[in-house]
Formats: sequence, structure tokens, C-alpha cells
Amino acid sequence: MATKNKADIRRGVHSRIRKKVRGSAARPRLAVFRSLNHIYAQLIDDDSGKTLATASTTEKAHGGATGGNITAAQQVGKTIAERAKAKGLFAIDAPVSGGDIGARNAALSIMVGGDGVAVQAMMPLFELLGKKIVHQGEPGTGQQAKLCNQIVIAGTMIGVCESLLYGYKAGLDLNRMLDSIRGGAAACWTLDHLAPRILQRNFEPGFFVEHFVKDMGLALEESKRRGLVLPGLTLVQQLYGRVMDLGHGRSGTHALILALEDLAKGPVSQPPA
Repeated sequence: MATKNKADIRRGVHSRIRKKVRGSAARPRLAVFRSLNHIYAQLIDDDSGKTLATASTTEKAHGGATGGNITAAQQVGKTIAERAKAKGLFAIDAPVSGGDIGARNAALSIMVGGDGVAVQAMMPLFELLGKKIVHQGEPGTGQQAKLCNQIVIAGTMIGVCESLLYGYKAGLDLNRMLDSIRGGAAACWTLDHLAPRILQRNFEPGFFVEHFVKDMGLALEESKRRGLVLPGLTLVQQLYGRVMDLGHGRSGTHALILALEDLAKGPVSQPPA
């Protein structure tokens, strides 16, 4: 097993937004973070700032374990696990939630699917990245839990954005309104961290709109396969399509307000004093 001592891990930081990391373009690069018996790697396209692939391995007597942090359909996770097993490896799907704030503070929530022994072997690495780490079950279940996460975010985001739009039209001081509702049943991460960014007109991404649209599409495809209809998610996906049309595919998910403002024919802003 790898040591849990963070000093034993050589860590680096990369952002999906290349302009925050470096100003010049470069070919895709491989960022590797290594400990005594763990390797975590990300293949990064510097032209787009996009993580093309992630993987991590741990050396064990009976083989290694690979872990991926992307969101994909459950069958993808199962297929990868089967192919890894054929090569004497274990594959783990471990998507995360928590945005840029959770990543910077190593406070991500990590949803893990895969063999229990392999998951335990990878736990020291996961503990460097997050505070809430839950083994969901067999390969692919981590991906399914992440899709549940995205469904909740979709519903929460439209609620937050509509409340800001309504509050503005009602003539409320939006900061005071937010201060009140954060203390009640409406309290949530989105109100605390993204509603203030909306008021500041700061749409820098913690998670790209285009990636969120992809995740919602996966959730709707999986739902259809199971005979489910999710009208709320379907509506939010359509609104995010408008955000994309407005040129904000690389903005944060809270840019949903822009689609609602487009429908309302006016931006949310503080009423004049």
C-alpha cells in the first residue's frame, strides 16, 4: 500500500483553462504525479486546455489498478474494467464533484466504482484530492452516481437563477435576499458559491457549460434506456443549449442566468440605490 504521507507525493497543478497556466501554446503534454507506488497521470491538450485522458496506477503483487475521473456512461466504465482485467489490472471509475473551489482545496467529493480491494489500494491517492470518498459498488457505479449529481445540479441551478431573476424584478436587494434564504431550507452550495458570481457578472468556469451539456445528455440517454422520463432535466438541457448559442460554452454552469435573462429581455443587476 502507498503511504498516506502527502510529502511522499510529487504533486503538480494544471488547469483546464490554459490561459491561467501559461500564455503560449504547446503540444499535448503528460502531467505525471508520482509517489512510492502510485502514479497519477493526465494527458492535456494545451491548445484547448482540455484533459484528454486521466489514469492512475498502483503497483500490487497481483497487478495494478487504473482510475479515471471523467464522466461517462456506465457501460463505458464496465467495458474499461473488463479490458483492464484481461491485462491483469483493475479499473476504477472515480468522477468528482466540487468545482474549482473543491479542487483547489483538495475537498472534492469522489464517487468511486470498482473492485473493493483496488479501491482501497487507491484510497491514499483519493484522500489527497477529496474529503468525501464513497465506494458506490461495481465498475460503472461511480459514473452513475456522478450523473445523479449532475441531475441535482441542473435542478438547483435553474432554481437559483430564477430566484435571482424574480428577486430583481420584485425590486429586492439581491445580496440581502441571498443572505436570508441561505439560512433556511433553500441553503445549498450553488447559493453560497455561484450566486455571488452571477451578481458580480463573473462567469469564469468551475465547470464548463459544454461539459455539463455533455453530462446531461448522458443522463438523458441512460434514462431513456431505463424507460424514464426526466422533464426537469430535459428543460434545463434546452436552456443550456441557448447558453451555448450565446457563445458561453466555455463559461461556468452559472451562466445559465444568461439564457433566462435573454428570455426576460434584461440582465439581473442590483437596483439603483
